[in-house]
Amino acid sequence: MSDTLVIIPTYNEKENIQNITKAVFDKIDANILIVDDNSPDGTGSIADELAEKVYKDRLFVLHREKKEGLGKAYVSGFKWALSRHYKYIFEMDADFSHNPEYLPQFLEKIREYDLVIGSRYVKGGGVENWPFLRMLISKGGSLYSRTILGIPIKDLTGGFKCFRREVLESIDLDNLLLSGFGFQIEMNYRTYKKGFRVYELPIIFTDRILGKSKMSQKIFFEALLMVIKLRLKVKETPISLPPADPSASDKHR
Repeated sequence: MSDTLVIIPTYNEKENIQNITKAVFDKIDANILIVDDNSPDGTGSIADELAEKVYKDRLFVLHREKKEGLGKAYVSGFKWALSRHYKYIFEMDADFSHNPEYLPQFLEKIREYDLVIGSRYVKGGGVENWPFLRMLISKGGSLYSRTILGIPIKDLTGGFKCFRREVLESIDLDNLLLSGFGFQIEMNYRTYKKGFRVYELPIIFTDRILGKSKMSQKIFFEALLMVIKLRLKVKETPISLPPADPSASDKHR
């Protein structure tokens, strides 16, 4: 069985679920965990059928009773992963905004670092199919959060990433402050403050083609307001790590 798990949270992703699972399996040797929030469009049932008939012992499905936000879905997935043998644990969207073509590059870098973030805002990264205003809000939000939190990570809000299990084991997943979109900011902040090695891998983010986006400006700005709370309340103790490769670029620590 693979030591790598790709966690894909879903809510009304019936148009994408079959294609994204195939695309992931085509690129890397990994297991997939679908975390479905009781999608009314039947996404969970489709995932169950794929797990039973097509990808037995490679695709797993975790059903949650209701939609409670991205953060809680990922925390459920993290706990599932940590109760098993997985060494490398991915976050990934179901809608192909996170291109599976990058997965091998993530696995190459995670052997040197503790968290690899798919970054839109380092050299070589970027965004496709976003209107100018959305790009401005996203870039401005990352700059604002980076300034308030005092950390050098350029893309704090991106959700395409890979953790070593040791990072997730070190974080109290039951006492996170942010459960929505701000969850991504908090996980990056806690990881960095503990002294883990972080690498930003350039990616091109492509806005979804099929289905409806779950992101809204209201959710985004609420997350930014919570950044101040995060800075004031989170006190992480750095852990001891071997030195990072000094020749690597876009690394932090």
